[in-house]
Amino acid sequence: MTRIMTAAAIAAVAAMPLTAGAEVLKASHQFPGGKGDARDEMVQLIAKEVADAGVDLEIRVYPGESLYKAREQWSAVTSGQLDMTSFPLDYAAGRVPQFSVTLMPGLVRNHERAQRLNDSPFMEEIYRLIEESGALVLSDAWLAGGFVSKKNCITAPDSISGQVTRAAGPAFEQMLVGAGASIASMPSSEIYTGMQTGVLDAANTSSGSMVSYRLFEQAECLTAPGENALWFMYEPVLISKKKFERLSEEQQQALIDAGQKAEDWFAEQAAGLDSKMIEEFEKAGVEVAEMSPEDYDAWLTIAKETSYKTFAEEVDGGQELIDQALAVE
Repeated sequence: MTRIMTAAAIAAVAAMPLTAGAEVLKASHQFPGGKGDARDEMVQLIAKEVADAGVDLEIRVYPGESLYKAREQWSAVTSGQLDMTSFPLDYAAGRVPQFSVTLMPGLVRNHERAQRLNDSPFMEEIYRLIEESGALVLSDAWLAGGFVSKKNCITAPDSISGQVTRAAGPAFEQMLVGAGASIASMPSSEIYTGMQTGVLDAANTSSGSMVSYRLFEQAECLTAPGENALWFMYEPVLISKKKFERLSEEQQQALIDAGQKAEDWFAEQAAGLDSKMIEEFEKAGVEVAEMSPEDYDAWLTIAKETSYKTFAEEVDGGQELIDQALAVE
């Protein structure tokens, strides 16, 4: 596991063992707690595994933005104010522009490729940037997603023209503007209210968020990921580097082991999140569509002329990151 220190590197850290009582870590995320959201369940699984390890370490989970707002978590965890978070990495692209590549249209396309990306030079660079900023990755997680609209099914690029849309990050926003949409930026936790109040006509978000935030109550049509998923987002479980390095070697190893178990569990769940989403939307009477290969290619053409081009030109190492991702078979 390259994203967290090797055993040899752990031994070199000037760890500060506990003297009395259990060390308590605070884990914050924006997703609904106790309602089946896979990201919440990942963090809860890590907490359980660490407790069972018997290393005087407790993780207290604060879901639903109860401790920090969605976009506040990055600065909190990298500064050491927050210990752990489940975090959509593209939310921090304003601080680290390279992170936009983790929500680049069409770069992942399916769950199998997402898993292959995790063991690639592309992700080694992402891990390096995360660590350089002050955090470490405990668990990888890639979520597929799609479009939801109050007006019509979004398939070919012209089907979104004129709609006010939430995208999640700059790369998707640039592509959507290129297709004729207008943009309203907000975290996924605010999409429901945005659609309910008329601020939004449509949105991109993950399959997990589509269900957890009950967007089927506001939608006329869902465009599911299918075999041609434009939208894939990297949403890892992060831990503060400062906090990690202050733990004992046994506690660090317990976190590494728990993080791997949560990652493996999530990888088994990921495709099922898409199926669960379709089931919930159909149950609510919402029309469900998928993009054809021709629709996907048309979107990708726009993306390469907008978001890919801008990322390569304006972000340090941007073209190299795109090339590294595309090189993964």
